[in-house]
Amino acid sequence: KVAPGRGIYTDMNALRPDEELDNIHSLYVDQWDWEKVITREQRNIAFLKQTVRRIYEAIKVTENKLYVEFPQLVPSLPEEIHFIHAQQLLDLYPGKKPKERENEIVRRYGAVFVIAALSDGEPHDGRAADYDDWSTPNEEGYNGLNGDLLLWNPVLGNAFEVSSMGIRVDETSLARQLEIRGQQAKRDLYFHKKLLAGELPCTIGGGIGQSRLCMYLLRKAHIGEIQSSIWPE
Repeated sequence: KVAPGRGIYTDMNALRPDEELDNIHSLYVDQWDWEKVITREQRNIAFLKQTVRRIYEAIKVTENKLYVEFPQLVPSLPEEIHFIHAQQLLDLYPGKKPKERENEIVRRYGAVFVIAALSDGEPHDGRAADYDDWSTPNEEGYNGLNGDLLLWNPVLGNAFEVSSMGIRVDETSLARQLEIRGQQAKRDLYFHKKLLAGELPCTIGGGIGQSRLCMYLLRKAHIGEIQSSIWPE
């Protein structure tokens, strides 16, 4: 049994053979994946934001250390990360698509965490029903306890996702999200059954893209400049 505040992380390496290849997507995926046990009282936006700020601060420290070693890599991250809910983003830019809205807000603030669920329950980006909690009403008047960490990429001139994370589903939100997605048959799977029975702890977790982060910090335009993979001619 893992106590609250403790957890696991892994240096994840995987293949996604169906991935659509471009300058930021590769067949080979490398991430730091982490999962931490929390208390039920920590299942809130305030705790999510606190965790995001710690991760963002680590990225800023890394950027500054690189600048000391390689002065040509001038730091560009803002002092603070900006938080916005996907519904607020939709209200700001109602005529734009989700990726276009991301570009607008990240260009403006430099570093943004988009809390990724709309107030009507529709996710801002594709979300699994049994992973992050994107449906629970939060203390800010919206739904969702998860999101994406986006940085403005000065080389590519667009918003650049380096991490997706969130407070994970509990028994209530899992049941609700399986129903929303029409996936009630999953209730009989091992993990789902134990979570719905209240036998698993509350957790928060996410993934930090290793090659993505290196692309950003080293100011590279193509993921092939960072890692070895297979590319079309």
